[in-house]
Amino acid sequence: MEVKMINNCPVKIWTDYVEKSAMRQIENLTTLPFLFHHLAIMPDVHTGMGMPIGGVLACKDAVIPNAVGVDIGCGMCAVKTNWKVADIPTDVLRKQIMRGIRKRIPLGMDHHKEAQDEKYLPTGHDIDKMEIVKRRQEYITKEVGTLGGGNHFIELQKDETGTLWIMIHSGSRNLGKFVGDYYNEKAKKLNERWYSVVSPDIRLSFLPLRTDEFNAYWQEMKYCVDFALCNRKLMMKRIEEVIKDAIPEIGFEPMINIAHNYAAWERHYGQDVIVHRKGATLAREGVIGIIPGSQGTASYIVEGLGNPESFCSCSHGAGRTLSRTAAIRDLNLKEEVERLDALGIIHAIRNQNDMQEASGAYKDIETVIANEADLVKVKTRLLPVAVIKG
Repeated sequence: MEVKMINNCPVKIWTDYVEKSAMRQIENLTTLPFLFHHLAIMPDVHTGMGMPIGGVLACKDAVIPNAVGVDIGCGMCAVKTNWKVADIPTDVLRKQIMRGIRKRIPLGMDHHKEAQDEKYLPTGHDIDKMEIVKRRQEYITKEVGTLGGGNHFIELQKDETGTLWIMIHSGSRNLGKFVGDYYNEKAKKLNERWYSVVSPDIRLSFLPLRTDEFNAYWQEMKYCVDFALCNRKLMMKRIEEVIKDAIPEIGFEPMINIAHNYAAWERHYGQDVIVHRKGATLAREGVIGIIPGSQGTASYIVEGLGNPESFCSCSHGAGRTLSRTAAIRDLNLKEEVERLDALGIIHAIRNQNDMQEASGAYKDIETVIANEADLVKVKTRLLPVAVIKG
């Protein structure tokens, strides 16, 4: 970990390299008048909207919608089975399990054609007081239990003993984007009206504590976090059903879940502050987390060490090195297909557009994990068996 002083603010960085555009965003964060104590930058850092992905920002009495992002509650879940991958015939894996998953779970822009049972949605929220969530209720009954696009994925994996695992990366679908965009616009207008010292050019408009807008965003953000969890739970349920149909004797352990796009009240350095994790994972002492690699590389089940210098956080994945446009332009389709085929990984890469999620577009996951040895300890290393991308 390296400490830089930027605008008289300590910035603690767990990587040797930060791209220029992400460093500019870090510099912008250090100008915030309500920033608390220091900034923490994870080893998977790369440029985001306003705040870099892989950043952890603690604030006094303010929340920043763009420091949470638009896929609110996006995160990981994983389930360990009691079955060996070697005991699953290839035909069963390809034709029954992988095809079955694709039939049960809409991918990319697709949604369910029929509304899902409302029992799969979050409970304990006063929806009537939520402008966006209330407006989107009809839509989310068809979005729950769907993967989404981009870097969201379903993977079947194996651990060091050859045991089958299931891993999902997904978030709050369109709901999080509607909530994030709506409250970012509200923050921009309020900051203009109050002549905020935070420049609109840096895209970090904020909502102050004890305002109606803060309270409204906070409640809708929490709903999105719960909805994203419900989304992952329903997908995992359906995947387990597909696998159980193919392998009736199989058993499943309880699901591990961890989010990486949200804000939360936490106590650090003796004060209660609002911690924004944008592409960063809670790594409080003893907390079990998930750090996925890129397509065709290892993923990790980890245990937090509770390092206060990172605000008890760690990376959320490998982190991009190439934009989607650059990856499609520069990466070699034939080489990527040959690499995955040589590893025996079942995949669906078919054209150059699929290169946006190729491993060459991401940092080396082994380096990322090594850079955060003081933040987490590795419990399980998982290797991909079959991959479904959104």
